[in-house]
Amino acid sequence: MRRVLLVVQYDGTDYHGFQQQPGLRTVQQELALVLNRVLGEEVTVTGAGRTDAGVHALGQAVAFDTNNPIPIENLARALNDALPEDIGIVSAENADAEFHPCYDAKGKLYSYRILNRELPSPFINRYAWHVPEPLDVPMMSAAAEKLVGEHDFASFCASGGSTESTVRTLRRLDVQREGELVEMRPEADGFLYMMARIIAGTLVAVGRGELSPEEVGRIVDARDRRRAGPTAPPQGLSLVRVIY
Repeated sequence: MRRVLLVVQYDGTDYHGFQQQPGLRTVQQELALVLNRVLGEEVTVTGAGRTDAGVHALGQAVAFDTNNPIPIENLARALNDALPEDIGIVSAENADAEFHPCYDAKGKLYSYRILNRELPSPFINRYAWHVPEPLDVPMMSAAAEKLVGEHDFASFCASGGSTESTVRTLRRLDVQREGELVEMRPEADGFLYMMARIIAGTLVAVGRGELSPEEVGRIVDARDRRRAGPTAPPQGLSLVRVIY
């Protein structure tokens, strides 16, 4: 028996998130079905964390145990030949028997992308939030600084999550513009339910002039979800990397 670590990319548009759910098409379910077929045995797929419906991944980490002796260098190719086109294996490696993709993670890096122009684009509307109003990126960056560090992020947590503590350390939160695209890249030791999307929605409210950077600091202190901005739509969010 060996434990295998996969790094997986997927377009989450047509999935009800990563985590397997009865009667719904999910990324975890698709991976398990293909792994069972390729390996000729039933395996249990464990992910580094869930992504919600419509959210994408550039570097989701998953692990499973198998008795199949297929060489590790051939596994990614065999899986990619069998997986649907919107899921791909980036790498495969043998892991320690005690490795757990969720519990051993030291942090995660996300990207949230916004198409900031008057009209939408059919080439990017699956991967970015279209915001037609001009966004003040320097003001968004100033507001982002209020969020960096260890805080109680209760104001940025949607109901329905299950966690004992809402304290997290946001290690960085970069906001940059490149032409018509605005990208936010939050990295933290962990994220609460919808936290990355609520941060994105709040910073967009700052960019629109609806909130000031100082108000964002007060929103953190309030520990009240009603004080923060809206939850940004899922298509702009991608899990970039799980940090070990």
